[in-house]
Amino acid sequence: MKEKENVFHILARWFVRWFFGPKYEEKWFWNKEKGGAPEKEENKKPDDSELIISPGRQIVQRFLERKFAVFSVIVVLIMFAVVFIAPHFMTKYYDAFTETTQKDLPPTLDFMNVPGELKDNIKSIDSYSSFTVGLSKDGKVYVWGIGSIGATGIDMKKIPEEVKNAKIAYVAAGTDHIIAIGEDGQFYGWGSNRFAQYDVNDVIRNNPNLEPVPDAVRNGELDVAHIKKVTCGFQASAILMDDGTLYIWGNKQAYANMDKLIGRTDIVDVDFTLSYVVALDRKQTSVYTGTKGLFGRVVSQIGEVNARKMSEYLDGRKINEVRATTTSVCLLLDDGTIALTGDFQSDSIPVPELEEGERFIDIEAGNYHYTGLTNLGHVYSFGGDHYRQAEAPTVNGAAKIYAGAFQSYAVDENGKLLNKWGLRGYLFGTDDRGANIAERVIAGGRVTMTVGAVAVIIEIIIGITIGLLAGFAGGWVDIFLMRVAEVFSSIPLIPFMLILTSLLAQVSLTTDERLYMIMVILGILGWPGFAYMTRAQVLVARESEYVTAAQAMGVKPSRIAFKHILPNIFSVLLVTMTLRFAASMQTETSLSFLGFGVNYPQPSWGNMLSRASNSVAALNFWWQWVFTSAIVVLTTVCINTIGDTLRDVMDPKSINDK
Repeated sequence: MKEKENVFHILARWFVRWFFGPKYEEKWFWNKEKGGAPEKEENKKPDDSELIISPGRQIVQRFLERKFAVFSVIVVLIMFAVVFIAPHFMTKYYDAFTETTQKDLPPTLDFMNVPGELKDNIKSIDSYSSFTVGLSKDGKVYVWGIGSIGATGIDMKKIPEEVKNAKIAYVAAGTDHIIAIGEDGQFYGWGSNRFAQYDVNDVIRNNPNLEPVPDAVRNGELDVAHIKKVTCGFQASAILMDDGTLYIWGNKQAYANMDKLIGRTDIVDVDFTLSYVVALDRKQTSVYTGTKGLFGRVVSQIGEVNARKMSEYLDGRKINEVRATTTSVCLLLDDGTIALTGDFQSDSIPVPELEEGERFIDIEAGNYHYTGLTNLGHVYSFGGDHYRQAEAPTVNGAAKIYAGAFQSYAVDENGKLLNKWGLRGYLFGTDDRGANIAERVIAGGRVTMTVGAVAVIIEIIIGITIGLLAGFAGGWVDIFLMRVAEVFSSIPLIPFMLILTSLLAQVSLTTDERLYMIMVILGILGWPGFAYMTRAQVLVARESEYVTAAQAMGVKPSRIAFKHILPNIFSVLLVTMTLRFAASMQTETSLSFLGFGVNYPQPSWGNMLSRASNSVAALNFWWQWVFTSAIVVLTTVCINTIGDTLRDVMDPKSINDK
């Protein structure tokens, strides 16, 4: 007798047959009681036990024989796991976070791929955007990351030949430009020059909102030996000399106080926030911005606020360094402690507690985070942690640190790279506002699938109830309910939604309220299909013997309909549920694409695909819609395949078809 197979045995046989072939299935699953290899299929004589297979097992067997159907189940399960389960295990997950310096970036994971020629010979590293510039000790410049600047055609990785041939002493990067100073004092720049980042022309000279590159800088008149610092901001740059002279230029509209720093000769340190230039004068007792009280009154450690004047906080100490992110400033004091002032992100990591006798000797700032080096050679990061840039690994023996936009690097005394951490890149790229498309696909899938599932549940509740009543009661009840179903079926969904959008344009709705509205409307307008299907099945089932027997026993009609007929027609309804789920997902996607539904920055697959309607984006930023489109198509095709396969394997007429 053949040993009875359970579901796990069936799955194991299917796995071996699909991935290894029928040959190995026969070899690994032959009946051991026979003591030899299995007989060939044509020589087997089926006995009665082999012919008796339960309907459920037969459905499973027939389903598992359809390779594409099984593949579809795996895809859908993976999609559900990624969309609904994965975010709970992701320590850093931002479905609606945007960053302007990261907009329109193609897929890459190369943000921290320091060139091999530079790894053991690092002099400096700097970045403000999607690209990073590095300088070796022998004066060579390297650029990595994403060098393309939107659709401008500018590629920061294309280093000018004169820079390649020169020996560079200093280099710094802004959002869309790089400046360099040769050892002979020669000034170089490349990238965008719309806001006087590195060159001077008649348009720049005649624009009062732009500060041109100072003549002393442009003409190569600086004494490189006396340059103290070269730094860049959003659309501006600065060179600080060791005698306190500050050369600063760029977009004055981007920095409200740039005019107040032009021509200053008493500056000890300088840096850029997103909107202000911050400087430290020779008094070294406050942050100079030219705007009273901007950074001078409240000093805050991340996690606590000490509301008192800067002078009281310093209590006789001096400020040695000033470092700025886009929204905050970090002050390194002469006793090795630090003070923070400004605004901080909600996910900021607090300043670490140092060991006894340990003190900071250097601080570097990225766009939202800080990285500090102590006298013991330890490295710490703190501040904004959107991209894990404030999660510093254990680093020993560091002699210098560098903070890029969203990365940090630790280097030893010989210029050898010890470690790096932070943003590696984007698997699916970023959109036009700098949001991570991969994270938005996950969050958008959760919205789209939830809307589809809830809408189908509403359709099931309404449609099955009305279908059962119409089919079982018959007569005027059947006629009335079917006419109602026809009225709902005649309503065109998308035009109805567009009209409703216009009517509700003056009403302020939250994202959740919009989602609830979509779910309810899709459910209310989609139930007639379930009603028709249920009614047709009930009309057939109510003539069955088990229904007649129940009526003869005096069972209530409602109990017969819901307890006897419904379970027997559920298999047919299951197929319809699967197909309707995919259709509801597609409908939500279409509605969001047209503007009704989830609004940016809250993601859904539909509003993510809206970028495809822009010809410029469709051609230049293909990743902003291709990945989402592929996932939508793959998911809906797989769900439809599952529904079609269930319909085939549950069809009694095809049970013996092979």
